[in-house]
Amino acid sequence: MSTTSDLITAAVLIGPGALLSIPVLASQRGAAADSATVRRALAASAAERAARTTATDTAPPDGGEGAPAPTAAAPAVRLATVHQLPAARRAA
Repeated sequence: MSTTSDLITAAVLIGPGALLSIPVLASQRGAAADSATVRRALAASAAERAARTTATDTAPPDGGEGAPAPTAAAPAVRLATVHQLPAARRAA
């Protein structure tokens, strides 16, 4: 094959991918900006909900049964002896 046919083949195979990458990269940049906006809106919403909620208010807004009152967590009971394996192992 000649150099000219190699260049034409490369342009036919690589050209469309290179041209299509431009809008893809532009949309990814826009998605990052949208994500930042969404994160800011979610943070503001979470802050507003946290300000509205009090520690004693356990009833949901629709009037259903409320959440149980928080209790102190009991210490975990160990079921078996745990042996620590050596950190450095031999290569198999």
